[in-house]
Amino acid sequence: MIKMLKIVSIAWLTLASLTIPLQANEVLDRVAVIVNDGVILQSEVDTMLVQIKRNAAEQDIKLPSDDVLRVQAIDRLVLQEIQLQIARRNGIEVSDAQLEQTIASIAREAGITVEELRAEITGLGSTWQGYRESIRREMIIGELQRNAVRDRVYISPQEIANLTSMMEEMSSNEVEYRLSHILIGLRDGSSSDEVQTARERAENVLQSLRDGRDFAETAISSSAGSRALEGGDLGWMNINAMPTLFAEAVRDKRKGDLIGPIKSGVGFHILKVADTRGIETVEIEEVKARHILLRPSVILSDKRAKEQLNEFRQQIISGEAEFSDLALEHSDDTGSASQGGDLGWNDPSVFDDAFKQAVENAELGEISEPFRSQFGWHIVEVLDRRVQDATERSKENRAYQLLYRRKYQEELENWQQEMRDQAYIEEVTE
Repeated sequence: MIKMLKIVSIAWLTLASLTIPLQANEVLDRVAVIVNDGVILQSEVDTMLVQIKRNAAEQDIKLPSDDVLRVQAIDRLVLQEIQLQIARRNGIEVSDAQLEQTIASIAREAGITVEELRAEITGLGSTWQGYRESIRREMIIGELQRNAVRDRVYISPQEIANLTSMMEEMSSNEVEYRLSHILIGLRDGSSSDEVQTARERAENVLQSLRDGRDFAETAISSSAGSRALEGGDLGWMNINAMPTLFAEAVRDKRKGDLIGPIKSGVGFHILKVADTRGIETVEIEEVKARHILLRPSVILSDKRAKEQLNEFRQQIISGEAEFSDLALEHSDDTGSASQGGDLGWNDPSVFDDAFKQAVENAELGEISEPFRSQFGWHIVEVLDRRVQDATERSKENRAYQLLYRRKYQEELENWQQEMRDQAYIEEVTE
């Protein structure tokens, strides 16, 4: 159950949307911050503060004062509101079907049922509807970020070749690092005096850490990084998946080492190597699958797309129709439709999360129930499985993914900073 609670806590911290019932004699809600043409309510700030404290208690992290926490909570809520406003303008939505699939996945990863997850949420004194909407908003922001950032990421064939070559030279005992991070931020167009002030502040923070101050507590109170409220924990990362600045600084460092300050376009970074571990070589299980995709549109409703795929499934199972013929005639995946829906051999990790889950759980020769991915509604059949050593193709794919994740994170932070700089933000005092 601890794993499930961790998943729940992260989701709520990322997008606080729980409702705290008003007690007798409490004042009505008020506007805490104006963000463009939207607002952040005081109840939202209070809710996030409650969850931050709950999460810190679970992890035994000492927190700074409420005033410092409030600044961090408002900062996160402001960034959330800005992104949701952009998503609304771009017409980004998450259907109930997509939401249900994601919640089912969260429960499955925690090793419980959806009903057990619901009981845990309500047992914490929160509403199931509030939790569902927090997940929906998280999904919307994730889709917005992918749409906004992926076109900013360019990876040249030479970069892939260079990284592939470097990966081939690495030993099987390659090291992963668990990093903790503090960012002393700089706004766009900062003056030389502001840069110097930020540098001095970063050096003072680093010195306090060397003197024994707790890193997680310092990150919560001082960091402008996206993981500040998690104590700056960036999780486990291969050195090739880190931002370039971090990778160069972290190489050959040991557990407990402090690194920095490192200057980038968004400020000064301080890192701590919280832990290290060796990476085991793993084999890749590939699947050969075929599918039929129907994309909902103004002509084909979401409900009708699912119904039509159910009809196709029954026709295939009963022998009335061939999978390949239906794919050729009806599938909206133009790349595979001409091949009877055949996707060839693939590592499941290259697929959308919902599609990946479907092919990993499917029995050979079984026609899946219709399921929803970000691309539309599918039925899928897994034709075969095989275990492969890392081939040249998979090495290049892995190199591409590592480069993409590295550059994506850098571009995401740049894009978020740009959106924040362009927004009108006014904190409302009582």
